[in-house]
Amino acid sequence: MTKEKTKQILRIALIVASISSLFFVPWLLVKAWILPLPNTVQEQLDEAIGHGFDGMIVYVDQAGKPPQHFASGWHNRASKIPAKPQALFKIASISKLYDVVAVTKLVSSGRLSLDKTIADYLPELVGRIENADKITLRLMIQHRSGIPNFTDAPDFWAAPTETYEESLALILDKPANFEPGEDYEYCNTNYLLINKIMDDALGYGNYQFIQEEILTLLDLNNTFGSLSEVNIEEVMSGYHVGYAHDLKENDYGMHATAEDVGTFLRALNDGSLFEPGEKEIYASVYEFEHSGWVPGYQSFANYDEDLDAVVIQFYSTTDPKLYNWNLSEIINSRIVKILKKQQR
Repeated sequence: MTKEKTKQILRIALIVASISSLFFVPWLLVKAWILPLPNTVQEQLDEAIGHGFDGMIVYVDQAGKPPQHFASGWHNRASKIPAKPQALFKIASISKLYDVVAVTKLVSSGRLSLDKTIADYLPELVGRIENADKITLRLMIQHRSGIPNFTDAPDFWAAPTETYEESLALILDKPANFEPGEDYEYCNTNYLLINKIMDDALGYGNYQFIQEEILTLLDLNNTFGSLSEVNIEEVMSGYHVGYAHDLKENDYGMHATAEDVGTFLRALNDGSLFEPGEKEIYASVYEFEHSGWVPGYQSFANYDEDLDAVVIQFYSTTDPKLYNWNLSEIINSRIVKILKKQQR
């Protein structure tokens, strides 16, 4: 099947699935919420597979206890390979946490400033991005820039852009959604520009900096910048409702195991990832947990202060109306309730 044919099929599938999913899913959310709470996390994963997810992975790092690994469903549905706790997964926007840590370190060392603007760092975009002289690095990190989101372009996920230039072209010369600093809107364009700014400041790709300053420090040997760096058989298959094909061969950026993400999130929250003064910079601009979504893959990196527990949750099924996202959040909350119940 040609790449163009695959894109056409996915476009049609997205439309058909959007219509058909309207009639069936809300009751499933109610059911998932009201079912009796299982006694174990593993039982909750098995229940989630019964709700329609193809595969699920959970990693729990709770203070004072050995790390726990869980998996249910399929690693590869077509080959009937069971889910693997150590599978690689597309972590999508969880990668923004790594980006902000990298920015923090560059700010701390004086190579970047949170208060300089797009006009300062990318002067070629003055007149092409509205308010370029007012949008600071800080506002981009915090999604308060007002720049349009390039991934909101029509049919974007049916045929994603592959380069900085292609992605940027989707929003150039478009009006701002709001004045800088006056509202909040989650926007991937912010991080497209932040990565470009880091590349220019470093003189090389910022992912190399992330490797040197974060991944190597934490011995994260199962975290990778792109699909090209990994053994494809180690990547968990991903599925989108209404689209029959496995999406694991689509390259959406960073891949990691749940354990590696958990190790990173623990170090982010306890501060061991930072040099003196860096955690304060980070805390002034961004959050300490995140989630991610690309077709076929939903990921959640959470920290529960009451339990002093990092909980990483991967789901290998998405749908056009994001009902599965809402279902995931219900399941996530139930997993935390189970952990709290077990602690009593």
